[in-house]
Amino acid sequence: MKRKLFSATLCTLALLLLMGAGIQPSSAAPAIEEESTSAARTEQVLETGISTGTEQNENAQTQDGEEQSSKENEETAAEAEIDAIEIPAMDPDFLIDGQPVHADTNRMWVKNVLYVALKPTVRELAPEAEYHWDSKTKTATVTTSNLTLSAKAGNLYAVANGRYLYIQNTVRMEGDQIYIPLKVLTQAFDAKQSYDAKTDTVQVERGSGAILSGNQFYNKDKLFWLSRVIYAESGNQSLKGKVAVGNVVMNRVKSKKFPNSIVGVLSQKNQFSTYQGGALANRKPNQSSVIAAKLVLDGGVVAETKGALYFDSLVNSWSSRNRTFLCKLGGHNFYR
Repeated sequence: MKRKLFSATLCTLALLLLMGAGIQPSSAAPAIEEESTSAARTEQVLETGISTGTEQNENAQTQDGEEQSSKENEETAAEAEIDAIEIPAMDPDFLIDGQPVHADTNRMWVKNVLYVALKPTVRELAPEAEYHWDSKTKTATVTTSNLTLSAKAGNLYAVANGRYLYIQNTVRMEGDQIYIPLKVLTQAFDAKQSYDAKTDTVQVERGSGAILSGNQFYNKDKLFWLSRVIYAESGNQSLKGKVAVGNVVMNRVKSKKFPNSIVGVLSQKNQFSTYQGGALANRKPNQSSVIAAKLVLDGGVVAETKGALYFDSLVNSWSSRNRTFLCKLGGHNFYR
């Protein structure tokens, strides 16, 4: 009996041990497998994370590099564009209302007369002005709201609002530019000009923008008599010769030794024979004689005959014996 009980007990314990051994392996294996899988997954995540982070950093660095390179290229292009733009040169010694003008006004001296290129200088004086060039007649025309100015290459004058402004050394053509004296240009624009020879500095102050018109400026009576005596005395002479004759008449008007009017000077005894008998009043002057008279009335003076009070065409005249000879111009000798 005891043996049976002992055997039963052993069997029970063995069964229990077998059951216990069967439970633990079957429950422990999945746990170990899960731990291995979890570790593998963690390792994979870590590796993936490291790889992804590295790639992101590399991509970010590449993108930053590309952006930096793009910025550098843009800056280089901008610098190249700036270099390509020509910065206009200025003339610090030519001022209009205190501001330097562009150097393309191209100042130059012609026999002690300061000339400037018409188109660029007008642009400085009046930016709104229109400029027209007639290549056939070589005439430049400037137009603003209250001024019309024309200058033809080779002429002894420019015309501004019907006023004839004398140019001693003619309107000049240099390259493709028309040049006129700055004094004439500022007169046309009713501006003031000054020049400092020590510093070679030119200053211009703007005025009203336009010279008074010829219809308002020229005295009809003076123009009538002066144009006729010029025509009678030098109708066949050059324009400069005509202006010189007109200068003599006006020099006498200004002199205390002669009457103070054109008619008074012309009517003096033994002076202008063309006036006597009323023939002068009936003469019709040609266009160049009228232009010469306007040039004289507007202050035009032939430099070679400056100050002349006499002219004649005789070899042994009273003037030649008693007055200071200045020059021979055309068919006349001029004396002071």
